[in-house]
Amino acid sequence: MPSKLILLTVLLCCPAWGQGLTVANFGGANGKAQSTAFLKPFAREQKTEVVGVEYSGGLDAIRRMVQDKKITWDVVEVESTDLKTGCESGLFEQIDRSTLPHASLLLPGAVQDCGVGAFVWSTVMAFDGSRFKEAPRKWADFWDMQRFPGKRGLRKGARYNLEIALMADGVSRRDVYAMLGTDEGVTRALKKLEQLSPHIVWWESGAQPPQRLASGEVSMSTAFNGRIAAAVKDGATQLGIVWADAIYELDYWAIVKGTPKLKLAQTFVSYATSEEPQLAFSREIPYGPTHMGAIMRDDSSRSRNATAIPYAVDLSMAGSDIPSAPSNLRRSLPFDANFWIQNGNAIEKRFSQRMK
Repeated sequence: MPSKLILLTVLLCCPAWGQGLTVANFGGANGKAQSTAFLKPFAREQKTEVVGVEYSGGLDAIRRMVQDKKITWDVVEVESTDLKTGCESGLFEQIDRSTLPHASLLLPGAVQDCGVGAFVWSTVMAFDGSRFKEAPRKWADFWDMQRFPGKRGLRKGARYNLEIALMADGVSRRDVYAMLGTDEGVTRALKKLEQLSPHIVWWESGAQPPQRLASGEVSMSTAFNGRIAAAVKDGATQLGIVWADAIYELDYWAIVKGTPKLKLAQTFVSYATSEEPQLAFSREIPYGPTHMGAIMRDDSSRSRNATAIPYAVDLSMAGSDIPSAPSNLRRSLPFDANFWIQNGNAIEKRFSQRMK
């Protein structure tokens, strides 16, 4: 997910109450937004403590807990690839749909065997508008060094970059994973990336793209949409986002296998994916709700005029800065976690050999 930090435990509610849940997330601005929208209100509603823990992602810590039968985290935020791998490895509880009365109102793919969609986030093209005469519009512009000079920031690794390279090379987003499923497709994507190689500045932390754009080290970069929005809010108004062919995916809430607080954990997941908390979260940080009611109510996805009929508002192309708004979902590539689970190791090996 977008922001992964070091381990830090924060007590979020009243120490006089009984120990409730420990919820692990990826911290940063995202963690703060979760605290405001999910953790603190849930603690007040349930009259219990909620402890928020920041972790750096992956399954190692969770695997040790389950193997040692020493469960210290109850609910964890996980990326889509880790959700599937962890579920198949028996690290997470199965989701009981009877605890999710609003399941039918969640985005397609939000309810998985071992997880429920916490929010939607996107990898987007970000740029410094002060550096160019015109704004870039598509991934092909990311490769155009004459019209858009300057270094390019890319997340280190093959994932996302191969999809982007193919779209920059003219492959429709609808055909990207079919193309990547062939040796020819992977070769084509790597060849396209090699063209950009002299100009690439690799990043590993979600904080790096807005920092490097603001400092002038790069003029364009892939980035997590929430990080760029936060930078703009903090004064970096020269930064812009291109939503066309962004790559979106979901982070999920999963319940650690064997937690003695299963019922409370299920209640939390249901609460955190319901309409009001989801709306509150998207107003704290522009990651997208998974609940359709919250998506439709999000202020940034509405476009009305004085004579508009409230029930006739068409949100399909209304401007928005959240990834799950119809205007952004319909022109974005859904990340295929299954593809990367099945093919990731082999592709990453080829990537590391070619992109030294």
